[in-house]
This record gives sequence, structure tokens and C-alpha cells, in this order.
Amino acid sequence: MGALSGNDFSDSPPLQPFEESDWSIPLRGGARELSDWPSCGSGRYDWLRALRGFFSSVQSVSVRERMAVGRRALSAVLLLLASACGARALENGLARTPPMGWLHWERFLCQTDCRQEPRRCVSEQLFMQMADLMVLDGWKDVGYQYLCIDDCWMAPTRDEQGKLQPDPKRFPSGIGKLADYVHSKGLKLGIYADVGNKTCAGFPGSYGYYELDADTFANWGVDLLKFDGCNFGTLELLAEGYKTMSLALNKTGRSIVYSCEWPLYERFQQKPNYTEIKEYCNYWRNYADIYDAWSSIKNVLDWTSSQQDSIVDVAGPGGWNDPDMLVIGNFGLSWDQQVTQMALWAIMAAPLLMSNDLRQISPQAKALLQNKDVIAINQDSLGKQGYRITKDNYFELWERPLSGGAFAIAVVNRQEIGGPQAFAFSTAILGNGLACNPTCSIQQILPQSRDLGLHNWISFLKVVVNPTGTVLLKTSVNEEMFVVGHGNSHSPDVL
Repeated sequence: MGALSGNDFSDSPPLQPFEESDWSIPLRGGARELSDWPSCGSGRYDWLRALRGFFSSVQSVSVRERMAVGRRALSAVLLLLASACGARALENGLARTPPMGWLHWERFLCQTDCRQEPRRCVSEQLFMQMADLMVLDGWKDVGYQYLCIDDCWMAPTRDEQGKLQPDPKRFPSGIGKLADYVHSKGLKLGIYADVGNKTCAGFPGSYGYYELDADTFANWGVDLLKFDGCNFGTLELLAEGYKTMSLALNKTGRSIVYSCEWPLYERFQQKPNYTEIKEYCNYWRNYADIYDAWSSIKNVLDWTSSQQDSIVDVAGPGGWNDPDMLVIGNFGLSWDQQVTQMALWAIMAAPLLMSNDLRQISPQAKALLQNKDVIAINQDSLGKQGYRITKDNYFELWERPLSGGAFAIAVVNRQEIGGPQAFAFSTAILGNGLACNPTCSIQQILPQSRDLGLHNWISFLKVVVNPTGTVLLKTSVNEEMFVVGHGNSHSPDVL
């Protein structure tokens, strides 16, 4: 969730300065020794030689002063080493493919009245029921593993030690016990907090408590943190808060996926630095909250395609652009529009976080969300985000490079009136001419699976797409030459 605002921090304690011990930064993933530092060619050893030279130059000062200066120098070298290696993902070994799971917000919002709305109330009962269904109904088996709590889980105030605490009526067993239950199902638990002094719904924020909250989440056994950006104050405090929480999570030693909304709140005042954001976050929101309507899906796609030159290349293993939740299986989208969201979220290498009611989802929506071929595209190990390559009247053509020279192709019909429309295109425009060079086999994945046969690099392909719908294809390169003659195999759609 997100509600843009920028309050001051007059009612919050000040940020604490770093102690000397804080300069000895432990790396997430367990690296502690210099030999464990990530290598950047020979650059690591150049920096080590420079560091040794620096220590040699301060031999005349006292031991205490050398230790204090040395800790600061070591921190600086770590930062410079990261810069020298270029754009990198947060090196915590997590989110090597886009995270998959379930998040309560879009479907259940901030419903806290369990007496009047027991089935819709944000409570431990809701999350335990969803955990059970994620296992029983096959969601875990196809990759959905994170069960995520959004805003409105907290009590109105912190406890006497300053720690966040869950609402005692709605989460009587506590978050730690809920995490144990989720883990017993082979799943992982996500939780929500905010960089400012209040969450978007007005519950206690993490400003001034970053390390304490990170330690609290780690002690509870949390596996993912969604860190919102409401009530952040200045842009400097916003950036500092996201960085500080990243380091605080790192310091706990627990593997916690870090979801940021940093660029969403920053972009209205300045252009986000995605290279920097990726160094601190595992995935990040760029655009406004999604909701259960076709207009919302369209807005996300339009914004993403308009900004793709800035955001596509930064995405990859360990760090992803997040267009927000999947609303498939709810009320606002037609079947074709649900197909479009699933197909384009796969093309965009987006986190697949459903927000729906797994207790009453239709078999058709369930089959779409559990489609293994679509999930395989989303989770492809190459980790390249897709992009729009052309727009022709009402049609859009998107592609995503996949491992092994394959490509995923989405043909989107943006027309909202009339009936199904045919769209023909040359395979030569796919993958800069490489997708079908010399030949490729093409498989249609959505809305139905079918084999479109063998094509070459000068073939034309024709597909028929319903209004607001999408046809999702996958090309696989064949090494053999495409020979026209008796016995050749090709689709009747080759023109």
C-alpha cells in the first residue's frame, strides 16, 4: 500500500549516530573475512593494497586513533569497492528470481473489525488459513512461498521497550508463533513496516527504530520485509531510512528479503537512482498502488513502457522492478484482462504476489495463476526484464529474453470494443533478429497452449487476440537450417 505524504518527525526520537563498532560492517550471506569479499576482477586486491598503504601512513598516531580511523577507512573501502564494480544487486543471496507468494492488501485492505467481518479481518486466523491453502491447493508446489502481512497488523503503540507489537486481539499468539506455523508448512513469512514515523494507515513507523525493528523481525523469524514510504519527511531522510534499514537487516544475520517503495515516493521530486536503489533493495515499487480494475492494469503497463529505458536494464537476479500485486481471481477484471496481467507480469520479470481470497478462487483463475509455463518464464534464470518493442494502432508487442536463446513474446490487444482482431508480424523483429535465426519453434502458452510449429527468420506470424486480451508465445531457437520442401514442419500461420 502507499499514501504519499511527507510529515515532519517532531514526535519521533532522533536517529542515533553510528558507534565505532558499527563501522565493522558484516556482509549479508555470512562474509566476514577479506577473502570473502566479492571479487571484481583484480580490483579487490588493488583496494587491499591501497588500504595497507593507508595503514602504513598512520603509524605515527596512537593505537586507539589508528583503530578508529581504520574502521572508518574499511567502511569507505567497502563502499568504493561496490562502486568500482558497477551496478550490483543487494548481495544477500536472496531473490535470485522474482519472489512469489500472497499479500493481503488489495483484497483485504485494513479491515480490523474481526467481530463484524471475521472472514475479512486482518488477523492471524486469516494468515493461517491462507498458509493451509497454499499447501493443500498446490500453490507452494508451483513456487508461491511467501505469505505476506501488509499494513494494519500492529497495535496502535509500541510496547514498554519501544518494540513493535501486533494487535493483541487479532494476533493473540504473536508474530513469532505465526512465523513458526508458516514455517511448519514449508512457507516463509513476510511483514510490513514504514520508513517514516507512521505507516500509511497511521500505525507506528520505524523512523528512529530501524535497528530495533530489524532485530525484532529477525527474532520473530520473519523472511521478508515490505518497507513502505509514507510520512517520510525529506528526500534525504527517505533515502537514509531505506539504506539504514537495509544495513540493519544485514546486521541481524537472518536472511530477509527487502522490498522497498523508495523510487515510488522519490520520483515525484527527483529522478530515482536505480543503481543505488538496487544496492540496498531486493525489489522496489515504482508506481501507484494497483487495484482491481482494467484501468489500473493499463496505467501500470503504460508507465512501465514509457520508462523502460530507465528501469529495464537495472533489473536482474537479486533486484527487481515491482509493478505491484496480481489481482487475478477477484472481481474487477474480465478473463482476457486477467490473462493480460499474468502474461505481462511474466514478461516484466515481476514479483508474483497474489492478493485474492484463496478460499473462494475460481478454478479458471487458479489454473492461470498456477500455469507452470508462465511461471517458468517469470522465473527464468537469465533474469532479464522484458520490454515493449513496438506499438501498432491498438496492438502492442512485448518481448523478454530467456535463457538458452529463447524469447517470450506477448501480443496485447488494447482495443476495448469490437471482437477478436488478427495481428501479423515478422519474426525478424524479435530479439533483434536473433529469436528465429536460423529457425525457431514457437509455442503459444496463453490463453491456450498450442504448438505453432517451426518458423524461420523471415516468417510472418499471425495471431488472433480478444479485446484487452493477450497471446503469450515462447520461441526456442533450432540449430538446424530451415529448409522449404517435402516433409518440412511449419505452422499454417506462416504466410
